[in-house]
Amino acid sequence: MSKYDNYFLMKNTDIAEYVLEKVDLLDKATKINCQEIGDGNINYVTRVVDGKGNSVIVKQAGHCLRISQDMTLSLDRNRIETDILMLEDKLAPGSVPKIYHYDPIMCAFIMEDLTGYDIMRRALLEHKIFPNFADDITTFMVNTLLLTTDVVMDHKDKKELQRNYINPELCEITEDLVYTEPYNDYNKRNNVFAPNAEFVKQELYDDYKLHLEVAKLKFDFMNVSQSLIHGDLHTGSIFIRPDAMRVIDPEFAFYGPMGYDIGNVVANMIFAWCNGDATIADEIERKNYLDWIENTIVNIIDLSVTKIKTAFAESATDKMAKTPGFMEYYIDQILSDTAGVVGLELNRRIVGMANVADITSISDIHKRARAERICIKAAKYFIMNRADIKTGEQFMKVVLDTIEQF
Repeated sequence: MSKYDNYFLMKNTDIAEYVLEKVDLLDKATKINCQEIGDGNINYVTRVVDGKGNSVIVKQAGHCLRISQDMTLSLDRNRIETDILMLEDKLAPGSVPKIYHYDPIMCAFIMEDLTGYDIMRRALLEHKIFPNFADDITTFMVNTLLLTTDVVMDHKDKKELQRNYINPELCEITEDLVYTEPYNDYNKRNNVFAPNAEFVKQELYDDYKLHLEVAKLKFDFMNVSQSLIHGDLHTGSIFIRPDAMRVIDPEFAFYGPMGYDIGNVVANMIFAWCNGDATIADEIERKNYLDWIENTIVNIIDLSVTKIKTAFAESATDKMAKTPGFMEYYIDQILSDTAGVVGLELNRRIVGMANVADITSISDIHKRARAERICIKAAKYFIMNRADIKTGEQFMKVVLDTIEQF
């Protein structure tokens, strides 16, 4: 009998013993140290290191959201995350950490330690530049997204995958936090920056034309089972260094619109732009950093389109998908969804319960208020005009045009 035969939330002592029992990757003869490193809202993430410097990461799911004990979650999300990471490693080799062990009883898995990488959001708060990011992230997205669609997969196999990754509890979080609460605060848990309270009321809570478009996007999210999406792909879910990138945390994964992942990445680069604009004092440093972000946003869109076209031509199996003109129609829909999600993510991270550090860390009250207003105004344009925004330059122009208003 093992003490790990029944679920409980592990402490550091338990985790050290757990790793030694489950995998043969650390030196048992040396001292084993554990340090919790997770900064997310949901799970418990611990680095385990032996006396020789060998290390692994243990990630365990808890029953409740760490930021709200009132929000309970299915522990099956840990199984989904493990499965998705292993699938993504097949589809986009080297883009995710290696999984060494999965435990359905403890709802935990042991994976590769990414020491030497930065969490991308933290790195961007230090205004680091990663020239390869647009290329790396678009390769990851196209390989994991397009290759799990009906365009490429056998339709029965795709439906089997879809059934395996039904994820109702985490989808409900997205449906509330992204697609509902930023527009009405019906659960009374939005975090609105006081200097912008009236602005938020006018621009988000009282704009019923906006609500109609968000409602359309919400029901697309709930009903369009296009691709196996990551579901929470932002700069806090990416580990990065100048020569490599690893994507983590796909526990929100399910079959949804491809544009949801692409739009999340773009929106989070806009947050990074706003932070750099507000906090970098040196004019040359600020220009270099903002230029890189602007080029990255353009490239994320344009490289996604180019790589989708290439993968479509090489991998499409459905006969009707090969009909002339269908690929262009398909990509247009992805771009429309992407633009809509850029807007949704911008709004929910400004006024929702899970604010983003890129904005909340801006210490100057007036600069933070300005950054938030830029995000909200740009978000509305993305949502309301999503069908007309088709190139990287057009995506970036929305942001630059909005900045001119403030």
